[in-house]
Amino acid sequence: MLSRFRIPKTLIWVTNLLVIFFLIFTLFRLATFWAFRPRTVSLSDALPSFLMGIQYDLRWIAIVLLPIVVISTVPALSPFYSARNKKWWTGYLVIVTFIIFTFFGADFGSFSYNQTRLDAGAMNFVEDPGISLHMMWQTYPLLWMVLGLVVAVALFRWMYFKSHWHVINRTVGLGIPHRRRYFIVSALVLAFLIYGRVGWPPLAWKDSFALRDSFRSYLALNPLQNFFATLRLRNPDYNEQKARDAYPLVAELLQLPPGKSFNYRRVISPGSRALESRPNVVLVMCESFSMYKSTMSGNPLNTTPYFDSIARKGIFFERCFSPHFSTARGLFALVTGIPDAQLFKFSTRNPEAIRQRTIIDNFEGYNKHYFLGGNPGFNNFEGLLQNIDGLQMHTEKDFKSPRINVWGISDKDLFLEANTVFREEHKPFFAIIQTSDNHRPYMIPEADTDFVKLEVPEETLRKYGFESLDEYNTFRYSDYCFRKFLAAAEKESYFHNTIFIFVGDHGVAGNAEAVYPAAWTTHRLTDEHVPLLFYAPYILQPQWRKEVVSQIDVLPTVAGMIQQPYVNTTMGRNLLDTAKKHNFAFVTNTAGRIGIVTDEFYFVKNLDFPDEQLVPVKYTGTSYTPAQRDSITRRLSDYTTALFETARYMLMNNKLD
Repeated sequence: MLSRFRIPKTLIWVTNLLVIFFLIFTLFRLATFWAFRPRTVSLSDALPSFLMGIQYDLRWIAIVLLPIVVISTVPALSPFYSARNKKWWTGYLVIVTFIIFTFFGADFGSFSYNQTRLDAGAMNFVEDPGISLHMMWQTYPLLWMVLGLVVAVALFRWMYFKSHWHVINRTVGLGIPHRRRYFIVSALVLAFLIYGRVGWPPLAWKDSFALRDSFRSYLALNPLQNFFATLRLRNPDYNEQKARDAYPLVAELLQLPPGKSFNYRRVISPGSRALESRPNVVLVMCESFSMYKSTMSGNPLNTTPYFDSIARKGIFFERCFSPHFSTARGLFALVTGIPDAQLFKFSTRNPEAIRQRTIIDNFEGYNKHYFLGGNPGFNNFEGLLQNIDGLQMHTEKDFKSPRINVWGISDKDLFLEANTVFREEHKPFFAIIQTSDNHRPYMIPEADTDFVKLEVPEETLRKYGFESLDEYNTFRYSDYCFRKFLAAAEKESYFHNTIFIFVGDHGVAGNAEAVYPAAWTTHRLTDEHVPLLFYAPYILQPQWRKEVVSQIDVLPTVAGMIQQPYVNTTMGRNLLDTAKKHNFAFVTNTAGRIGIVTDEFYFVKNLDFPDEQLVPVKYTGTSYTPAQRDSITRRLSDYTTALFETARYMLMNNKLD
């Protein structure tokens, strides 16, 4: 049709390409919608997302096509000038298509695992390409996926050639001249599409969040827009003045000593209940140990009966939250006492934040150990752990047990290897054991024949929060490993004077409606909700605690159990201090939201646009007037901002001397 208006061949081809790419992007968004939509979101509900998505898609399509238009203002460089030009420009389109499809595939994986679009946080794993690719190889049918990608790109290459031939066939003999002004106008149209809208400011990444719903906002974006827009947020950022302004509120929450001005350092003397036996400490950071999937939550699938039994013999906190989602951030929070509040880059990967004080160094006279079944270079765990004086590292190269997958030896073997080291100790010791098995590729060693896999209908699995039978049985395998570890430890002399601490590194997003209020699922508190247990049957009196606590509180709590002073310079608190007030946990995530969980509410606010929500997290039967809810919202909003600014400041200012 455009040939009737004597439009240059290149521009007709570009128009055809625009239609092809638009169909690609639209089909991908439809596939995303049908694959990942919440049950409460219908196609009509998502219509605003599709309409906004057209703007983002046209932007990236215009970015792809603009070079063809601009360069073709020179006739000799047009794809219709020669066969060689056609080959070069088609090759360019093939490369671009391959990149786009790669982003689409990675985005599908991100949605499947994190329920968010691909963002710059993916760079945290690109920095460990060997381990990340190995994990993907063992988890996904990578060869078939690559083959499918190659076939799809080859199909579109044929389509580009076919479209090129079709333009020639439709315009042959018409003598259409090369009019530069047509190219200039077309370039301006594409530039407008890149700009994104009429008026100021241009279309921005954060505009999608005006839809005020996580899924619909991410549905509007495409992975290219989300990834490149969040790259700039990987740089560390803090504002000292904002941290100073926030200090009075933070001092109130943390109950800092009066009279100090912008100083978080406090020396904590041992209390009257501190243990004089200098107990050993074994801190187990449990991979993906999501509370709502466990027996302790009341989940009928009864995945962790052994852990539930020891939880009732120890001090168990049923409402513990990690500040963020990811293993690296969980380890950082545990070791430092600071929420890793840099949104799109792990602080373990940030040279400006990696050097940190840690309470572990206050365990004087203790030998210190770290156990990991795999490679501590992943996400630079090793760099963070260098902050612990005299730490002895025990990793995959040091073990006799066989590797089972990309994460190294099995968790059961890791525990037994650690037990072998502990029984040879003649001094008090502090040990960190970091498990890995409860993670893709969900592999259970064939050698563990006494572990019996169970069959559960898929519908039942999904009802109670599991996405697959493999995930369910691997979660059960974690409980098996805990039982094997403590059964071995109980036979050793060190057991009677050891405090075992079990805490999840993070939770896992999913459906928790069967066991918890709606906020756990709709606001993704499942990402951060983890069990926390202090287990020492010969030392500690059992308690089942229901208040909200944080992962960052673990070290101050265990340090407070021991008859020696310690220095705390960050945000963690002793959970067993009878003078403690203010039950809360600060949480954040890469969706640009920060929040605070209290015993009654989860308050969350968006960093990109004015949006604050207060949702109940506990069935109390208490009703509040609108004025009371407004007052609670304002107070929690102030606390949330204060904790966020303080965490960002501490990340850069809690350095070792």
